[in-house]
Amino acid sequence: MARKALIAREKKRERMVKKYAELRAKLKEEGDWEALDKLPRNSSPVRLHNRCRLTGRPKGYMRKFGVNRVTFREMALNGKIPGVTKASW
Repeated sequence: MARKALIAREKKRERMVKKYAELRAKLKEEGDWEALDKLPRNSSPVRLHNRCRLTGRPKGYMRKFGVNRVTFREMALNGKIPGVTKASW
């Protein structure tokens, strides 16, 4: 489980990106780089990092499911993800 502060920081970044998205797009279109520079750094979508929705783990993230590989495996083995089964041949 990731520290609560790291999870909270990532959620804060997501909110800032959403808040400034329209303004950033407008400034980029106009080419106003000075005004773009004055926006908060965390409002840039490049600074976002995918984290597991359940545990907050930053590595081994699977985009399609929104969880990391460890959590995905546990959920798949318990049958909590529809349509996912263990491979056998």
